[in-house]
Amino acid sequence: MYEPTPAAPTRWELLFADLEAQAAAQDAAEADALVAELTRAEHATMTLAERFRAALGAEVVLDLAAGEPVRGTVLEAAAEWVLLRGIAPSGPLQHLVPLSAVSGVSGLGRQAAPQQRREGLGLGPALRGLQRDRARLLVRTLAGAVEGRVGRVGRDHFDVDVVRGDGAAPRSSWPGARTVPFAALLCVSEAP
Repeated sequence: MYEPTPAAPTRWELLFADLEAQAAAQDAAEADALVAELTRAEHATMTLAERFRAALGAEVVLDLAAGEPVRGTVLEAAAEWVLLRGIAPSGPLQHLVPLSAVSGVSGLGRQAAPQQRREGLGLGPALRGLQRDRARLLVRTLAGAVEGRVGRVGRDHFDVDVVRGDGAAPRSSWPGARTVPFAALLCVSEAP
């Protein structure tokens, strides 16, 4: 049986094949540039809170604006704060850290998760929850640390009822109360 040999491509066929290859390469380069630009635009809208939300369950180290780092597993994140489960010799502790007090983070992934229902939960409502719980806390500020319970929570500050030697907390009107502006707050941790 006779099989015809394929004819060699003509000069025009080679020319048009080359033009198609150039057009495909240009389309691919434009698509890559568009993807890169869209990625940069998406990253430009990403917040630190969204990065923390995408890192739920991840172990991170937070460098605070002034003070020692806080290590722990990301439990929750809102627009103004992140909640970590840390480890201490006596057992796990939780740390509420205002995002404004964070000067750096190690262990945070590159992804972001969109806002959720807790997005509107600011620092004030979180501190009011601790106030209702009457938990004994270690409050770290730019000026130092104080142990006590959350007494009153205002719009941009809160009172810490400093714990007396017998473990009882005085009322906010007593000399043992300390007012902390949110801007000076570094971390609120469960007292060991």
